[in-house]
Amino acid sequence: MARATTTRADILDSAVRLFAAHGFRGTSLQDIATDAGCSKASLLYHFTNKDAILTELLAPVGPEFAELEGRLAGLRGEEAARAAVTGLVDLSLRFRLQVKILLQDVDALINRPELPAADHIVERLTEALSGRSDAPQARVWAWMAMLGIILTSASECVIPEETLRAELTRGALRTLGLPTG
Repeated sequence: MARATTTRADILDSAVRLFAAHGFRGTSLQDIATDAGCSKASLLYHFTNKDAILTELLAPVGPEFAELEGRLAGLRGEEAARAAVTGLVDLSLRFRLQVKILLQDVDALINRPELPAADHIVERLTEALSGRSDAPQARVWAWMAMLGIILTSASECVIPEETLRAELTRGALRTLGLPTG
């Protein structure tokens, strides 16, 4: 049983790396099996198809966004913006490869059932990042901060994670016009 668990984990590790490097559509089941050191038949024993692998890789993202949304729900003003920055930076770094996968094949992957509705989560994050302000300037700055965090976390910049976390947070707060100290 331990070997089957290891093989499954190896398949998922290979798939997330290959999907991030070559895109979901650019990666075959054979590519994943070869990288994981197993046969395609063994891979298909664990996962019925490539979609099943992707579903398992993306499954944790939805509940994590829902949890962040819950933490942000009662917050307003600067408190909401700071909590949204911290939460988004954390999620973007924790799911860095998944973010990259989604960005590469966004048209095919954005409305997957295991992910929160994209429009909904973007709107909730924009509201929180803007401090719940309807002012056009605050909304634009919120979009800029959100996209900056997401795009940077998906990049291949070679920066230690703690430095990246600190600078993403500091940059987003600056973008939102909030003090960073």
